[in-house]
Amino acid sequence: MDEKQPSWIAAHVHMYEYFGGVARILVPDNCRTAVDHNKGWKDQRINAVYQEMAEHYGTAIIPARVRAPKDKPNAEGSVGNISTWITAALRNEQFFSLSELNRAIRQKLEVFSHRPFQKKEGSRYEIFRNEELPLLSPLPATPYELAEWKQATVQFNYHISFAGMLYSVPYEYIKRKVDVRVTDKTIEIFYNHNRIAFHRRLYGRKGQYSTVTEHMPVSHQQYLEWNGDRFRKWSERIGASTYQVVDAILTSKRVEQQSYRSCMGLLKLADKYSVDRLEAACRKALSFTSTPSYKSIKNILDTGSDQIDLPDKGAATVSHTEAGKSSHALTRGADYYRR
Repeated sequence: MDEKQPSWIAAHVHMYEYFGGVARILVPDNCRTAVDHNKGWKDQRINAVYQEMAEHYGTAIIPARVRAPKDKPNAEGSVGNISTWITAALRNEQFFSLSELNRAIRQKLEVFSHRPFQKKEGSRYEIFRNEELPLLSPLPATPYELAEWKQATVQFNYHISFAGMLYSVPYEYIKRKVDVRVTDKTIEIFYNHNRIAFHRRLYGRKGQYSTVTEHMPVSHQQYLEWNGDRFRKWSERIGASTYQVVDAILTSKRVEQQSYRSCMGLLKLADKYSVDRLEAACRKALSFTSTPSYKSIKNILDTGSDQIDLPDKGAATVSHTEAGKSSHALTRGADYYRR
């Protein structure tokens, strides 16, 4: 469809499938999709993705020299033959899809390959079958899958982000820059050229996590037997305010498992202070913020402020009639502020 890398790589994959084997050497032109840098014959740098494809098929890439068509004369000659026998033959036909055009090209190609030579015996197909096919290396078990390379920084939650999804790496690599190899099916993560993580690629709703247990710190692994629903059900038995606080803590982290320690600590406060006091402390904390933390609830219980009634929101408003009854009607007094 174009001369970009996906089309370039796909053409090679289809070529090998058609041949039923792999040539030991590839001799491409010096196009950008093949060579990144070329100042001379001795300084050629193969494109990283193209090199990876070659390694997958076990072949070597030796680009032709710039403006040196004799490096691949057979290929240059075939371009003219293909143009005459296939492209020109189809120039007056109309196609409504790429697959339809490819079928027509394939038919012309079969005729072209089996067409007898004019000055010698046999055909192109017979030469390929008898002389070249036995020399080809076998195809790998799976065809090469085009990969995209990205760089990412491991986040504090030992995950990297790609296309709105998060994938775990061993927690020791937090804050490190890693290389990410992405295909349609897989996510591979490398550090210093060593693969440290592998995931199936996620699709669908953004924000999904793929987390490997071994990547988690030991302190997080011990809570794997727990889950958010279990903490919610436990908190619901204590009271509505406790449930609301636990739900807020569970949704406060990008990885739910990272909030389990706080949930466990919060609910265990009921053993030390009683279920009623924990519920009262949660209710008091929710009057200040919709997202209380474990620490704020513990502070309320430690200071005993959960046992003091919440101030009436209407206490500061006194009618003119009530104010007239006492010269101190608008004064709350030291006891109020002592709370």
